[in-house]
Amino acid sequence: MRTLAKRFIQAESGATAIEYGLIVALIAVFIIGAVTAVGASLSTQFNSVASSI
Repeated sequence: MRTLAKRFIQAESGATAIEYGLIVALIAVFIIGAVTAVGASLSTQFNSVASSI
């Protein structure tokens, strides 16, 4: 039982996976925000062009 607990405490693969998951989540939030902002800007521009035509 002690060896199992020792291996569990020393194992870092779970922590690394969580860190990578957090990094991916932050990148996804950034990308979603950027796409939303660009989409709103493009929508405004297309509406402006459509109105002038």
